[in-house]
Amino acid sequence: MSDFKVINLHTARFDCTFGRGCEGICCRNGRPPVYADEAERIDRILDDILPLLRPEARAVVTALGYLSRRRKAGQPMARVAAGWCVFFNRGCVLHTLGAAEGDAFRYKPWVCAVFPLSKDERGRWHVRQKGSAGEAWELPCLDPQSSAVPAAQSLRREVALVRAWEAPTSGLPSAAEPARGTPP
Repeated sequence: MSDFKVINLHTARFDCTFGRGCEGICCRNGRPPVYADEAERIDRILDDILPLLRPEARAVVTALGYLSRRRKAGQPMARVAAGWCVFFNRGCVLHTLGAAEGDAFRYKPWVCAVFPLSKDERGRWHVRQKGSAGEAWELPCLDPQSSAVPAAQSLRREVALVRAWEAPTSGLPSAAEPARGTPP
C-alpha cells in the first residue's frame, strides 16, 4: 500500500466547468510537457488527430510538428497556435478521441490528465488553488470561492491516476498512465 496523499484534498474546492461557462481557458497558451511514451501514443493516431484540429493548429502541426523545442520538466512542450494548445478545438481533441475509445485520458499528456493536481516544491501532491502555494494561474476553477464542490469528490479519476502512478508496483498501467519511471 502506498502512502500517497494529496495534502489539501479534503479542504480544496474544484469544479471543472468546461462547457458550462468555461471555454477551456486552461488550454489557452497551454504548453504541457509531452513525455516520450505520450508522444508515441499521439504519433500512432496523428492521422486521426489532424482533421479534428483548428485550421491554424493543423497548419502548424503539419509544418513543424506538435512538439516545440521549448522544454518543461526536461521534456519537449506541445506547440501553441493562435494562442491555444495545438490540440485544443472547442475542447481537447486528445480527450475526445480517448473518450470515444472508452478512456478519456488515453492520449492526454500526464500533466493535463491529472490537472489540477501537482507537486509542490517539497514533492507533495496538492490541488492547485488560487491564493495558495504561489499559484500563478487566475483560473475560475482554481478559485475555491467559486465552487462548493469538494476536490475529493470532483477529482476522483485524477487522484486514482496519480495513486496508480505512485504505487510501488501498480501492475499493468492504464493506457493513460505514464510508463513506469516517467516523472509527472
